Formats: sequence, structure tokens, C-alpha cells
Amino acid sequence: MDLGEREWMDRFLSHLAHERRMSAHTIAAYRQDLLALAQFGAKRKFKEWAALDNSAMRAFAAAQHGGGLSPRSVQRRLSAARTFYEFLMREGHGARNPALDVRAPKTKKLLPDTLDADLMGRLLAFRVDDSLSARDKAIMELFYSSGLRLAELVGLSVASVDLADRTVRVLGKGSKTRIVPVGRHAVDALKRWLQERAGLIKTGVDALFVGRNGRPLSARAVQLRVGAWGRRQGIGIHVHPHMFRHSFATHLLESSGDLRGVQELLGHADIGSTQIYTHLDFQHLATVYEASHPRARRRQRSG
Repeated sequence: MDLGEREWMDRFLSHLAHERRMSAHTIAAYRQDLLALAQFGAKRKFKEWAALDNSAMRAFAAAQHGGGLSPRSVQRRLSAARTFYEFLMREGHGARNPALDVRAPKTKKLLPDTLDADLMGRLLAFRVDDSLSARDKAIMELFYSSGLRLAELVGLSVASVDLADRTVRVLGKGSKTRIVPVGRHAVDALKRWLQERAGLIKTGVDALFVGRNGRPLSARAVQLRVGAWGRRQGIGIHVHPHMFRHSFATHLLESSGDLRGVQELLGHADIGSTQIYTHLDFQHLATVYEASHPRARRRQRSG
């Protein structure tokens, strides 16, 4: 870009400061983003802003991402470019906005936190010696046994659980009801908790899980109790209610490979929501492959 074209960038920044009254911090961010675009254009021998077309703008986005910029930051630079070209068009210095239909690379979905079977076993291996520890064990065993969401668990009534049939009726998202199985350990923990609950309950309260005051347990209270048990059991990472659901789904998928079945148990309307666990499953399989396949193992360095 020649000096005349760089002046248009200065005019634009002045426009942001005096006409649009943007903060100095915001203007500095625009300057940084447009300087990156100007440097890109200069390297590719573009002499004026109007010479950059849609293809060049896509190449700019790809180069920024390839250089280590996050998708969110690339999107910010594209947004700055769109605003800048709108200004150029308004001032009669351009006929089109080449950044209009250009999108940043998609942000990678973060894989959910899970505990492996050994850590989950350690977390749940605590002695029940009072009503609150009985309740907390029942909560965590049910989370892991049935893959419930936090809101689903605190919304359970005593009538929701059928211990004879080993099932629980859950009211999920969109007021959709599903029935999911309850494992043996969770059934045993629930039986113990129901005995303790009888001594705490207030008249008219049908919530399955209650506090020491006999009132329904809040979601925040469950989060705090689960986190406390994670620390007490020496898990080493922050334990939260959704971790049980992620671990439930991952361990089921690793054992069965039945994505549709896991979708039904989790209550996902869209199987795309369940497919995140295939990535976790692949990580597990890739580790097994690297460790086991004779042509996958890395050579050990000699001497």
C-alpha cells in the first residue's frame, strides 16, 4: 500500500474518534487490525485498498489463522475490514466491500471434562456416616449412573424414581420426559438416602433431594457439595455436576459404540450434540493404537 492509501486508514480512524465517538482502546484495536490487512496487501503487491477482492480477503483470513491468530481474533479483523470498506464506499473511494461474505474459521469445540473410570471410582468411594453424606453419594451415583443434567436432578421428586424397576423419569429440556435406567450402586445409595430423608423432610415437600432444613436442594448447593467431595477425595481437578454426565456418555460410548443409544439416554434432540463424545472416544482409541499397533509405536531412542 502506498502512502496515499495509508492516509485513508488515518481518515477512517479519525472518523471513528470524532464522528462515532469510539474509545481510544477500540480505535487502537481497529488500527492494529487494519495494519495487519495493510501489511498483507503490501506483501502481495496490492497498491490500493480497492484492489483487494473477496478472494484476497479470504486469503487474508486464512493467513491470519495460519499465523496463530484465534478464530475469534480473525473474526474481529474481518469485522474491522468490513467497517473500513463501508467508510471507503461512503467516501467514494471504493465500489464494493470485499469482506462482506468472508467468515473466520470455526472455533474448535472444546472437549468436555471427564473422569476416567478409576478416578470416578475414587471419587465415589467414600464412607457414608451421616444424612448429608448419604444424600451426596446418592446424588453423585445417580449423576454418573444415568447421565442427568443438574437441572434435571434437582427437579426430581420421590415419585420420579422407581427403585423396583431401577429407572428414573426425567423432565429434560423442552419439557420432554424420558425414562433412563439406574445402576445398582445408585439404587443402593438412593435406598440409604431415602431412609435418611424421612428424618429431614418438611410436610408437603416432594423433592427427592433436600437440605438439612428439609427444603428442596438448590442447583448451587449441589455444585458446591460435588466440588467439595472432589477436593476431599483428592481428584486433583475441579469436579462439577456436568462432569458426571460427560463421563457417563464417554464411558458408555467407549464400551458400546452405540451413538444413537447414548443420544437417547442423554436426551439430546440432535445427534450432533452427542457426536462430541465420538471425539473423546477417538482420543481413547488413538492412544490404544499408538501403544499397541506394531507399526504405530514410536521408535525408542538408543543410548
